[in-house]
Amino acid sequence: MLNAIGFNTLDELMDSTVPSAIRLPRELVLESGEQGLCEQEALAKIKGFMGKNKVLKSFIGAGYHDTVVPEVIKRNILEHPGWYTAYTPYQAEISQGRLQMLLNFQTMVCDLTGMQVCNASLLDEATAAAEAMQMCLGSVKKRPSVFISERCHPQTIDLVLTRMAPLGVTVVVGDANDVDVGSGEFAGAMVQYPDTYGGVKDWRAFTDKAHDAGTMVVACCDLLAGTMLTPPGEWGADIAVGCAQRFGVPMGFGGPHAGFLACASSHQRKMPGRMIGVSIDSQGDPALRMALQTREQHIRRDKATSNICTAQALLANMAAAYGVYHGPGGLADIAGRVHKFARLLAAGFEAAGHTVLNADGFFDTLEVEVGDSAAVVAACAARGVNVRPIDVSRVGVSVGESVDRADVEALLAAFGAADADADALGAAAAAGTSVPAFAVRESPFMTHPVFNTHHSETQMLRYLKSLEAKDLSLNHSMISLGSCTMKLNATAEMVPVTWPEVGNIHPFVPADQCEGYLEMIESLHRDLCEITQFDAISSQPNSGANGEYAGLLAIRQYHHSRGDANRNVCLIPVSAHGTNPASAAMAGMKVVVVKSDDQGNVDIDDLKAKAEKHSDNLAALMITYPSTYGVFEEGVVDIIDAVHGHGGQVYMDGANMNAQCGWTAPGFIGADVCHLNLHKTFCIPHGGGGPGVGSIGVKAHLAPFLPGHTVVPTGGEGINTVPKATGSIAAAPWGSAAILPITWMYIQMMGGQGLKDATATAVLNANYMAKRIGEHYPILFTGTNGQCAHEFIMDIRPFKEHGFVEEDIAKRLQDYGFHSPTMSWPVTGTLMVEPTESEDKGELDRFCDAMISIRHEMDDVIEGRIAVEDSPLKHAPHTAGMVLSDSWNQAYTREQAAFPTKNLGAYKFWPTVGRIDNVYGDRNLICTCPPMESYMEEEVDTSA
Repeated sequence: MLNAIGFNTLDELMDSTVPSAIRLPRELVLESGEQGLCEQEALAKIKGFMGKNKVLKSFIGAGYHDTVVPEVIKRNILEHPGWYTAYTPYQAEISQGRLQMLLNFQTMVCDLTGMQVCNASLLDEATAAAEAMQMCLGSVKKRPSVFISERCHPQTIDLVLTRMAPLGVTVVVGDANDVDVGSGEFAGAMVQYPDTYGGVKDWRAFTDKAHDAGTMVVACCDLLAGTMLTPPGEWGADIAVGCAQRFGVPMGFGGPHAGFLACASSHQRKMPGRMIGVSIDSQGDPALRMALQTREQHIRRDKATSNICTAQALLANMAAAYGVYHGPGGLADIAGRVHKFARLLAAGFEAAGHTVLNADGFFDTLEVEVGDSAAVVAACAARGVNVRPIDVSRVGVSVGESVDRADVEALLAAFGAADADADALGAAAAAGTSVPAFAVRESPFMTHPVFNTHHSETQMLRYLKSLEAKDLSLNHSMISLGSCTMKLNATAEMVPVTWPEVGNIHPFVPADQCEGYLEMIESLHRDLCEITQFDAISSQPNSGANGEYAGLLAIRQYHHSRGDANRNVCLIPVSAHGTNPASAAMAGMKVVVVKSDDQGNVDIDDLKAKAEKHSDNLAALMITYPSTYGVFEEGVVDIIDAVHGHGGQVYMDGANMNAQCGWTAPGFIGADVCHLNLHKTFCIPHGGGGPGVGSIGVKAHLAPFLPGHTVVPTGGEGINTVPKATGSIAAAPWGSAAILPITWMYIQMMGGQGLKDATATAVLNANYMAKRIGEHYPILFTGTNGQCAHEFIMDIRPFKEHGFVEEDIAKRLQDYGFHSPTMSWPVTGTLMVEPTESEDKGELDRFCDAMISIRHEMDDVIEGRIAVEDSPLKHAPHTAGMVLSDSWNQAYTREQAAFPTKNLGAYKFWPTVGRIDNVYGDRNLICTCPPMESYMEEEVDTSA
């Protein structure tokens, strides 16, 4: 490969590719040394860390609940690479399996909340609540004020306060009984149902009063409670948000979990995030796809109201599978059991002389007046159970799915009711209900056949397999997406994720119960600081876009701390990721676009002119390095110096960190803050569109402005933490902590030399492919010496005059068994390829061969051998049904359609639907599973 591109060694290649001015002057010094640990050593080391955690049964609640992950789901989704290595389902024809499960998720959430539409997951409940408030502000104009009930979860209140402050929105937090929600002052009003302390309130009058004043109502709700309680949509809420964690997703010290946002259909066009919809394919058959794909609002850049990028698709799939497996009856049984145990405990606590403050109505959570809460919390912990300290005299007790008699006896003893007759209390609890009459659910839910079919393990196993088989993932072939780094997620890295001492820890446990987690995070951050050359790291951001936002907030708070609140201008190159301007707008900054030159570099003259023009108000520059065009820009130091010279800070987008590790570093180059996509460069799998982690690194002067947290005084850094000047940007203190072991394992096993070799190999792979493909397609942008970095852009625009666009190639690649490269970004009409270091020469050549073969098929049109409308590119992808049809009438053979190259003979991945009609799907928006009536009609038609 080196010979093919004109070099003798990797060092020669990197010397020619990475500008000498930004080369690290020394080798990386990582915890595991130069060579790293072997798999067994790394697993033993992290086992030592996690063995220090104390796994107590959690009754803390506050949005995180004890749950049971069905083993059939754990093994066949969470631990299955067919699910966790897939990319976001932009190429719908090879994503039908997870699209179906996400449609199940949307249907389940709609049914349990009483809403008409739902998105296919958000980051967590608190960020979903903030997105809902943004919707209210966007829908109810000229009201820069919102209300939040003080009985919402504290982390939700804190995050909404964080998100509203840069926008100049007034947030009133108080007692819903005292606020005048009918004053016409508020765009939105948010309540918790049941509230954070367990109370169940009738919100109908409150909602009616709000609506009379034109105020929207947001309900933060619990899905399991939705099986017993009147859903928010039925008592008038406009938007329902929450988290699906307790549906079979481990607590994981805070994440990852699937948040949700559901709303009335009248608000669907303003809903952030991804929505799965039903359309038709080229054969007229039903097919699923991401509806209204531009609703990922970062495409609107600085006009966006959200920077949503990563969803929690893998966790939404798990939660949906949990709903499918248990069905409505099973969920009702789980909810009923939880409620009965809560009633039993309430009776026992009152028998011991305590007061249950919400005895008049609750589902699973009790607010108990105990006199000395610290003593009760300690007594519970001594007996192996955790409860929630509310204040000096009150505690909260939230019952989860796996509660058993031993837990009940431990709690009763800790509350001074050891002599209580548990059997008698249990019998009394089972005989009644503490759900108020006004809140009893009467409407059916989850009536669709998918939730009433797969209840045995055999049925469920086959259902999951049938869905997994429809999706192309990394266990099939390389996924060469530019700027998305779809690299190996090594099996050894994934092992700790499902350990009980990783998954069964509540994020709000006392510090002495999570020592292993904190030490592991501290260890990870020391290495990340060395790799990035920053002084501090926070892993609270639970997506790359959230990391962008956290970094910009740190810059904003830094300027404010110095009396420079006027600094609100953010310079962003025209080639930047769409989330960059969206994040800047959310951080209260004004976006000023900087031009690019003909080679795709930042136009330094334009940048300097705009930095000079806005010198007094310059807050930041956002820059991606290597550039979004896949090039190491020679002038990056000059660019950074120019911004610093005018008092601005430099934010570096870490999307292309895979081209830096071991050779250069954002902190060394001169950036002040950079987010790291741990789900890209550092091997956390994409999971079909999430989870993600967007840890941010900062220089020392920005460290005090990392995210904070209202419940735990940390910003997600690890052990050595101090309270922060910035609020939280994720619900949990350490974000998606349960997947940080994946990155820890990766770095420990790679070592300093391994990371450096990986970077060089990624650059080699990209240049090798660019050389081969470049003989058949124009390649845009290279560095000074003619190399690209770790990715390159193929220009498809010259073929448009012959009738071909980039989508035709993307769909035809599916017939060759490949996922498309990134389409039409950062340049319209192009494909951007990033092979990563994980792929060997055979796979790289197989992809190149496919692209060359497709070019020959295009030449058949260009040279007049076939009409463009008859080309296989225009009819791709080809399903087995299409190829085996009795009515084959194409101008090319069935063999060319399905087996265009010889190396497909040993293994063939078949797309399960033809090319999907996106326009039809948007015009006929259906985002839940079709109702039972449609199946009944099919039965009638079939019998006829």
